[in-house]
Amino acid sequence: MGGSRSIWVGLGANLGDAGATIKAALQHLRKAAPRLQASSLYRSAAIGAPGPDYINAVARFDSAASPEALLEHLQALEQHFGRTRPYPQAPRTLDLDLLLAGDEQRTSARLTLPHPRLLARAFVLRPMAEIDPHLQLAGRPIGDWLSQVADQDCTRLPEEPGP
Repeated sequence: MGGSRSIWVGLGANLGDAGATIKAALQHLRKAAPRLQASSLYRSAAIGAPGPDYINAVARFDSAASPEALLEHLQALEQHFGRTRPYPQAPRTLDLDLLLAGDEQRTSARLTLPHPRLLARAFVLRPMAEIDPHLQLAGRPIGDWLSQVADQDCTRLPEEPGP
């Protein structure tokens, strides 16, 4: 316990300027984790409810913080960006999901690790594979999991030119 481990966070938004919000949220996360790695941005259809397409990304960084402390930080960041929770699967200004915290496994009322839908979502797996194409999840290469979600709409967005 207590040692630094690899943390994976999923980012998504489908209200307002979702791409700008994701980029701003990544900048906030970099303040606490300067060596954070971030994927490209991806567009995916909303799942489970009507609404605009989502812009998604994934970030990886090292941290010794407890998963509960990380969750608190992520939820505070969601609120900073105007997140409300009027009903399940509602459109959102920012959604931050703690996907993995090293190899920790836990289930509580507030937190399940690994994230329970991690292996079923292309908008999580594709950005994770971009960061680490050799990643193993549940004892299998990420490519195995990607082949199971190949039918899901998830498109990598072109990089925007810098100033």
